[in-house]
Amino acid sequence: MPDAIMKQVVTVVSPHLAENVLAALRRAPLEGLSVMEVKGYGRQKSYLDQYQDTEYSEAFVPKVEITLWVDDLRLEEVLDKIVEVTRTGRIGDGKILVMPVASFI
Repeated sequence: MPDAIMKQVVTVVSPHLAENVLAALRRAPLEGLSVMEVKGYGRQKSYLDQYQDTEYSEAFVPKVEITLWVDDLRLEEVLDKIVEVTRTGRIGDGKILVMPVASFI
């Protein structure tokens, strides 16, 4: 689909929410998807006390990064699915980044 207008969506969530995201996207109109275990922190950095006896206590919290590529016309539908299963209202729910794709071959 080289001529299609595409978006790359990068979602970073807590590990316990990753399976929910993948289940919600199982039948979504995606062009591709990848999943990686990552470590990082955002605004919840001051909440690292809960990880004080783990390898993450120094600086990072375990997360899962889900990257997907979707046709621009289906973007809102996919974003709605992700938000629906990840928003708990607590710090650390995750982030969603949407970027244009220059080409998709």
